[in-house]
Amino acid sequence: MSIRIAVALAATIGAGIVMSSAAQARPELVDISGDYAPGTIVVKTHERRLYLILESGRAMRYPVGVGKAGKQWSGTTKIDGKYLNPAWSPPSAVRRDKPGMPDVIPGGSPRNPMGVAAMTLAGGEYAIHGTNVPGSVGGFVSYGCIRMLNDDISDLYQRVPVGTTVTVMR
Repeated sequence: MSIRIAVALAATIGAGIVMSSAAQARPELVDISGDYAPGTIVVKTHERRLYLILESGRAMRYPVGVGKAGKQWSGTTKIDGKYLNPAWSPPSAVRRDKPGMPDVIPGGSPRNPMGVAAMTLAGGEYAIHGTNVPGSVGGFVSYGCIRMLNDDISDLYQRVPVGTTVTVMR
């Protein structure tokens, strides 16, 4: 094997290891201040973090992608649905910006921006969901949805029921 092929192979394997470890981030147990009931989800868009409130001022903290400039929102709502491998229909704002989008992208498709799971928020316009583009987590990237790594949305999905209160603050 030539040295060039060996270096290319090592670089490819190294990139795979780096990328897979970034995509396997797990939530952190942290202290949190504020008057939140256990089980509440708090999203701090300026931090690009989601907190699942536990007992005694503790929370599980997850990295998230949030709304880009002009697409952010804040307020309190509830989870009104939970879906595994959801299909996705682009909302009107996405269609306006990207008119070539298909009407529906099936669940499980690598082009589906919802990832492996989604929890819709009351009102139907937004969701907390996974992503098939892990590098987008941590940025101001969405049309208002809260984007999580697929491993993290899978973890959160198991921890919270429909009806969970979600507070989003800037």
